[in-house]
Amino acid sequence: MNMTAKTMTHLLEPIETASIDELRHVQLERMRWSLMHAYENVPFYRQSFDAAGVHPRELNSLADLAKFPFTLKSDLRDNYPFNMFAVPMRDIVRLHASSGTTGKPTVVGYTQNDIDTWANVVARSLRAAGAHAGDLVHVAYGYGLFTGGLGAHYGAERLGCTVIPMSGGQTEKQVQLIRDFNPDVIMVTPSYMLNLADEMERQGIDPHKLKLRLGVFGAEPWTGTMRTELENRLGIDAMDIYGLSEVMGPGVGMECRESKDGPTLWEDLFYPEIIDPATGEVLPDGEYGELVFTSLTKEALPIIRYRTRDLTRLLPGTARPMRRIDKITGRSDDMLIIRGVNVFPTQIEEQILRVAELSAHYEIVVSRDGNLDQVEVKVELKPDAAGIGEDGTARVVKELSHHIKSYIGISTRISVNAPGTLARSEGKARHVTDLRRKP
Repeated sequence: MNMTAKTMTHLLEPIETASIDELRHVQLERMRWSLMHAYENVPFYRQSFDAAGVHPRELNSLADLAKFPFTLKSDLRDNYPFNMFAVPMRDIVRLHASSGTTGKPTVVGYTQNDIDTWANVVARSLRAAGAHAGDLVHVAYGYGLFTGGLGAHYGAERLGCTVIPMSGGQTEKQVQLIRDFNPDVIMVTPSYMLNLADEMERQGIDPHKLKLRLGVFGAEPWTGTMRTELENRLGIDAMDIYGLSEVMGPGVGMECRESKDGPTLWEDLFYPEIIDPATGEVLPDGEYGELVFTSLTKEALPIIRYRTRDLTRLLPGTARPMRRIDKITGRSDDMLIIRGVNVFPTQIEEQILRVAELSAHYEIVVSRDGNLDQVEVKVELKPDAAGIGEDGTARVVKELSHHIKSYIGISTRISVNAPGTLARSEGKARHVTDLRRKP
């Protein structure tokens, strides 16, 4: 008997109820394929494996993965744009990209099979969170090169939902559509959801009288306190979705509604490790360290032992046999997350140095205005530009804010200071002051 997507998606996939032994067998077989696929088709991986003196045929157990070298974000940038792809460009059906520290984005490619896998795993994630076929899903993640919007969109459609592809911004219109269309599910960053809640209050809308019952929140770290506030203010279940573009996009992990105890990692597709960030040593489950992923089925961009820089720990499975991750406690590098956008200080520095009148001395002050991150960039004029006057200063502010918005994707407030007035460092430069509340 034929079953439509809307009648079959209430059923769990067999892998979601498999035994640990069955899961490990699937992982080993797929890992062998993924390592060989990368070695045979990506020159970077062939050179990397050869330099480490290891070959995919030497993978006899999952523990043997530790013999293989890591992949860093800088490796993807160094092979910009397409040299990490393992298939010809004629087989690539979509490209996404995320920011990098040198101005070059990290490029991710997908075959049609990859897109189908991604849609399926996001559908699985939404179902695990409590969504089901027939739901109306409001997607307020950004669309475009960012993976959030389209990843959520295709997964919701695959589940059999009706999608409202709103994207980000236009807060008043967002709330108008939530009121008028009355969705069951919203997918958005948690900080922006709080901003939407503020706007609902401003418009006199009681969110508890809406149909909205489920929020799927990701793209930035958020705390249990934030969950409580979201749930109390909106009368919804607030669920944590985890992902990153280099590994696939949203849907690498998802909290299950039965347990609400941290994202379950879909280990049949993405094999996790926790390592000591300083030594690279693999740590046992339960210990905090840096999260590392190896893709098990990706065709276009196989990723082997990718260092996410996210700090967390692996925990035993509860609602599913797959392991969970604890809340992300921070990062092992200096990346800032501003309204869901990954930002490195060096990215801002590059844009400052594009403005002829500005020196290399600067400070980034990150604060929170209500529920949204705010960024002030304090810059300093070069001595020979000290006399540019108000008109010249206004032009510098306009030019720099435009560069940052265009190349990095965030809005900033620019403060132009006289030469020699910003603090100098006697050691390692400290360019960032983060005034946001700590968990």
